[in-house]
Amino acid sequence: MNFIKDIFNKLRHNFYGLSKVFAFIIAAVVVCWQMPRTGKFKYEYQLAKPWQHETLYAPFDFPIYKDEAKLWAENEEASAKVRPIFVYNDEQMVASRNMLFVNFEAKWDDSKDFDKDLTLDVLFNVYDSIEECGVVAYDNSISDLTPASEVNIVRDRVMRTAYYGDFFTMNDATEAVNAALETAGNHVDKKLVSELLSGALRQNVFYNAELTKQEVDKAVSSVSPTYGMVQKDEIIVSEGELVDEHTYNILNSLQREYTSRSMSRDESLRVLLSQLVLVALIFALMGLYVRMLHKRVFSELKNIVLLLVLVLLIVIPSYWIVKLHPAFALIMPVSVLAIMIGVFFNMRLAFAVQVFAVMLVSLAVPNPFQFIFMQLVATVLVTFSMSNKRVHHRFIQAALFVFLGYLVVYLSFTFMSTSEVKWSDLFLLLLNALFTLLAQPIIMMFERVFGMTTSLSLLELSNTNSPLLRQLATTAPGTFQHSIQVANLCEEVLYEIGGDTLLARTGALYHDIGKIDNPMYFTENQHGAYNPHNDLSNTESAEIIISHVTNGIELAHKNRIPERVIDFIRTHHGTRRTDYFYINEQKQHPGEEIDPAPFTYHGPAPFSRETAVLMMADSIEAASHSLKEPDEKKISDLVDNIINKQMEAGQFLNTDLTLRDIETCRKVLKKKLMSIYHVRIAYPEK
Repeated sequence: MNFIKDIFNKLRHNFYGLSKVFAFIIAAVVVCWQMPRTGKFKYEYQLAKPWQHETLYAPFDFPIYKDEAKLWAENEEASAKVRPIFVYNDEQMVASRNMLFVNFEAKWDDSKDFDKDLTLDVLFNVYDSIEECGVVAYDNSISDLTPASEVNIVRDRVMRTAYYGDFFTMNDATEAVNAALETAGNHVDKKLVSELLSGALRQNVFYNAELTKQEVDKAVSSVSPTYGMVQKDEIIVSEGELVDEHTYNILNSLQREYTSRSMSRDESLRVLLSQLVLVALIFALMGLYVRMLHKRVFSELKNIVLLLVLVLLIVIPSYWIVKLHPAFALIMPVSVLAIMIGVFFNMRLAFAVQVFAVMLVSLAVPNPFQFIFMQLVATVLVTFSMSNKRVHHRFIQAALFVFLGYLVVYLSFTFMSTSEVKWSDLFLLLLNALFTLLAQPIIMMFERVFGMTTSLSLLELSNTNSPLLRQLATTAPGTFQHSIQVANLCEEVLYEIGGDTLLARTGALYHDIGKIDNPMYFTENQHGAYNPHNDLSNTESAEIIISHVTNGIELAHKNRIPERVIDFIRTHHGTRRTDYFYINEQKQHPGEEIDPAPFTYHGPAPFSRETAVLMMADSIEAASHSLKEPDEKKISDLVDNIINKQMEAGQFLNTDLTLRDIETCRKVLKKKLMSIYHVRIAYPEK
């Protein structure tokens, strides 16, 4: 019982770490579940290149499939031999003939010197001769037919062959009526016959696309996709033998049989176990890589889940494409994964995880070597194109780079084996590159689901025309200008020591938004006007000053500002005191012990290099306005004193800043302030 209890306690104490391991296990199981369960053709080969493996014997009987181009040509030839089918409409002819007699009786005039019976005979003889021959209806789909083209005509469920020119068109029918009336005698009312026939003749032969398609399908289905058989244990290709076109077709046929033939239970189990081992190995290596080289990412379960979900989002659809249509494997935008991980985390992690994902997909694709080579080239290009987080068009640039990388690799592999380029493959590569643009909306969706903040959101928030910053500029213009200066200082410092400059700039722009509530209680907004602190006690003034942090946090939450930006609001004063009012309180109550709590910010202290740099820049920029006739020494002393006090107060203990980093911060801040105040460096005298 104690043993079981110890195990239970260990599991409980290590639950968070075990959850990360469990996430990788679930991802591996899902991948194995969705992976195509087919035999894998393990050989790589190319047309007109030597066979670089041992002599290959046929493992079983299989047919030799025709290549796609030949099969397509034979299908086209079979389709071209099918005659277009026309249908004769007898019902329409009979109805029109009956109406013709009625119209004749209604319009006949006995007072005229014409023979009624003879006229009626001519009328019906001409009508019957034209309608029996057939008046064809025009159809755009048969516009290429000539009078000599053979067609099939269906009448009374009997099909016969005829020439397209045997049928009348409406113009031909009119000319035939005129020709027949020219030979009629004078006792025939030609005018009446012509008038009645022009209204009675109807199109009665119609092209039937459905019947024609059925015949085409029959013809195509009769074309055999194979042209021979290979017997079991027959030599397919010998070691070192040149792979000619016939051997190449046999190898393609064998590979096709491997992926399509149903396996026995033992074979299926063997393949499943092999896939489990390989997939588990890949995920184990991925987990170790993230844990050892990206500890900040691995420290949070949310990051691990997001990482694995993004991997599955690319791998699982790739498997389905391979299952349903292996020829469409080129359309899957695998490079989207590197873009998304790079935006959420960093490009180093993106490159590594992309490699692991490509390894997973390569276990199922038909030509793994070419696939891996193509994806690695695209991944490198994506890494370069996405390196600048602030460029809005970098997604379009990445899509262009992906297409160019795919195109170069595809053409190179194609020309190594044959000079025939498949335009359908190029179209798939173009679609792949266009699908890469889907990365941006997917990133925005995952931002909301996982509560993450990417450079896309930061770029939008750092726009000074955003609603909250416009409100700050209108309500507290001095604070707004101060925030812009602090943002510039943070950027310059983090460029030197390394860090997320975009995050720091955004955090700096929002760090003082709490001053919107009471702008006139802060010196940068007073401009020599009345100071409301003169009417308040030191404790009340300190409370108002400190409240700008909590007010800022509340305002940021109302405006849905991300937590990573709100952290700058929380920490920019850390756990320091409002020394001005605290010292005034001590002066007004000499000899008394003053409680520092009402004069102390609630914190926490900065916990990243970005928030630490903001604390330095904020305090130094604000204090620099109190300098009278600033020079190099005054600025240097100001920067050193402020940073030294912050270090003595332990404000940087939770960050990863080194002493060298802090020294670099001093130098950059001094240099920038001297530039702002146009202070020249004092050169030593000779």
